[in-house]
Amino acid sequence: MSHVIVGSGPIGSAVARLLAEQGERVRIVTRSGTGPEHPLIERVAGDASDARRLTELTRGAEVLYNCANPKYTEWADKWFPMNDAMIAAARAAGAVYAITGNLYGYGPQPGGRMTEDSPLAATGRKGRIRIKMWQDALASGLRTVEARASDYVGAGAVSTISAVLLPAINSGRAAWAPANVDLPHTFTYTGDMARTLVTLARDERAYGKGWHVPSVAPITFRELAARYCEVAGVPQVKVHSLPRFVMRAAAPLVPMARELAEMDYQFYAPFHMDSTRTEQTFGLAPTDLDVALRETAAAAEATAARRM
Repeated sequence: MSHVIVGSGPIGSAVARLLAEQGERVRIVTRSGTGPEHPLIERVAGDASDARRLTELTRGAEVLYNCANPKYTEWADKWFPMNDAMIAAARAAGAVYAITGNLYGYGPQPGGRMTEDSPLAATGRKGRIRIKMWQDALASGLRTVEARASDYVGAGAVSTISAVLLPAINSGRAAWAPANVDLPHTFTYTGDMARTLVTLARDERAYGKGWHVPSVAPITFRELAARYCEVAGVPQVKVHSLPRFVMRAAAPLVPMARELAEMDYQFYAPFHMDSTRTEQTFGLAPTDLDVALRETAAAAEATAARRM
C-alpha cells in the first residue's frame, strides 16, 4: 500500500481510480468505509480526526491525500482536528501531504483575478480556516502541496449545476442562481483536480507551494447553462440572477444561507483563476469543458434512473 486517501467524494474517488489504473495500491479512508470498487483499492472505515487511527492506516504510505470535505456548516469544528490528524499521520509515515484546496484563502482580489502569487488575504471565517490549514501544513516540515481549484464541474460535484441548474431542468422551471449570471467565472473539472494532485505529489518542484489546477477560460453561468443543456440534450432553461440581498437576508435564520452569503463575492463579481504556472511547469492542460459537462449530465441521468 503506497497511497492513502481521506475522503471518497468526487475528488477522492477520482484520485483513487486514477492511481489504481496506474497500478498503484490505494487505501481510501472514510467514516463509512465507502469508496470506488477496484482490486487495488482498499476501503477502510476510520475517523479522519483520530490521529492514532489515521497514523495506523497511513503506515508505509508514500502519499497522504486530503480529499475530505466537512459539511459547509461544520468547517469551524471539523477542519482543524482533521488537518492536524492528517499532518501527524503523514509525518509518522514520512509521506507527502497533498491537499485538495480551493480559492477561499485569497478573499476578494482586485479585478477578481487570482494567481499563485496573489496574497492569502481572506478576512472571512472560511477563508481564514483555509489559510491556517495551509500554514499549519507548511510549518509541520512535511513535503506538502496544495492544489487549488475553483467551483467544480464533473460527476458527483456539488456545484451551481447540481444545486441550481438540475432542479430547474427537472421541474421545467427557470433557474435562479445566487450569482450575477452574466459575469465570467472559472470552473474546474474534478478529473483535472485529481490529475493535478497526483502530479504534484510526485514532483519535488511542487513541494511547499500552492498550485492552481488547470482550468478552462472563465465562462458566465448563463453560458455554462446553455452548454450543459446542449450537451445533455435537454431543452434550454431560462437563467436569472437571484438578487444578492436575498441570501444575506436569510443568513440570520438559515445556517446554510449564512455560509453562502459569506462567500458571495465570488459570484457577484468576475472570478478568474489563472492556472498558467501549473500548466507550464508540469505540462498539464485543462480538459475540454464539454467533456466535463457530458460526464456531469451522464451522472445526473443515472441518478434520476435509479430513483425511478
